[in-house]
Amino acid sequence: MKYVAPRWLPGGQLQTIWPALYSRRVFGPRPEYRRERWETPDGDFVDVDFLQDGVAAAGAPRPLLVVFHGLEGSSRSHYCEAFADLAREQGWACALPHFRGCSGEINRAPRAYHSGDHAEIGWMLQRLRASHRGPLMAVGVSLGGNALLRWAAEVGEDAARSADAVAAVCSPIDLAAGGHAIGRGFNRQVYTRMFMRTLVPKALQKLAQHPGLFDRQAMMAARDLYAFDNVFTAPLHGFRNTEDYWLRASAKPLLHRIRLPALVVNARNDPFVPAASLPLPQEVANGFVTLWQPPHGGHVGFAHGRLPGHVRAMPDAVGGWLAEHAGAVARAGAQSPHG
Repeated sequence: MKYVAPRWLPGGQLQTIWPALYSRRVFGPRPEYRRERWETPDGDFVDVDFLQDGVAAAGAPRPLLVVFHGLEGSSRSHYCEAFADLAREQGWACALPHFRGCSGEINRAPRAYHSGDHAEIGWMLQRLRASHRGPLMAVGVSLGGNALLRWAAEVGEDAARSADAVAAVCSPIDLAAGGHAIGRGFNRQVYTRMFMRTLVPKALQKLAQHPGLFDRQAMMAARDLYAFDNVFTAPLHGFRNTEDYWLRASAKPLLHRIRLPALVVNARNDPFVPAASLPLPQEVANGFVTLWQPPHGGHVGFAHGRLPGHVRAMPDAVGGWLAEHAGAVARAGAQSPHG
C-alpha cells in the first residue's frame, strides 16, 4: 500500500483522530442496513447488519465482503461505513457482524468479546459462507483483525472452506505491545479514557445480569485496559490474567500457520501499535501472508485528499487486494479513485 498522508495532517495522533471525527466516509448515500439477529450455540445472540443495496445484478454470484469491527466499534464506525460504501460502489454484498454487546443491546451470556475470539469469528464465517454462493472476503479492523488472523491461523487449511481471502487493518497482533502503548502518556489520557467510558458501564450491566461474576470494587478502581482485562476480559473468557490473555490471544506468533491469502496492514506511526512490534517479512514468509506497512496512516486513519479529506483510500486498496486474491472482480484497484 503506497500511502502518503496529506501535508495538512502530520503525525500519527492527528492521522488517527481527525479521520475518525471529520473526514468523509462515503461517496454515495450513507449506508442503510438490514439487521438480523442470530442465536448463538450457547444461547446468546449476535446482531449482523447487511448492506441494503437493492436487487443483485443478474449473472455470476457477486462477492460478499464481511467486515469485523474493532474494540467498542459497530457497523456505524467510520471504517465500517467506508468499507460498506466501497461494497455498494463495487456491487458487492456486505455483512457487518457485531461482537457480543456492541450492537446497542447487552448480550445475555456471562461473557462479552475479546481480541482472540477466533471461535466466534469461525462460527460467523461458516454461517455466512453457507448462505452465500459467490466469493467471500473478510476484513477485520484493529481488535477484529487480530481475532480474524487468530481464526485463520487456528484452523489452518480449513480456513479456505469459509473464506477466500482475509485482511487485518491496524490490528495489535502483539497484544502486550499494544496494551502497554495505549496505557502510556497521551494515549492513556485520550484513548484509554474513551474506551473505559463504555467498557466499564457495559461490564457493570453484565454484573447486574449475573451477580458475583467479578469483583465490582476492583472494576470501579480500574483506570486502564490492563486493569480492565485483569478483572473482566481475562477471567470471563478462560485466561488466567491479563498477561496470559495478551500472550495467548495474539495473532503475531501464529501468522506462519495461515494457509489462505491474508493481508496484514499496519501504519508504522500507529499510536496503538508500536512499529517495533510489527512482524518482519522473514517471519511470515509462507507464501500466504502479505505485509503492508506504510510509514503514515495512524490508527485506522489513512485520510486522503484535500481538507477535510476522506477515508476511502485504505478500504479501496484493501478491497482491491482482497478481490484479486479471492477471485472476485475488482474495480477499486490498488489506489483510491476519489483523489
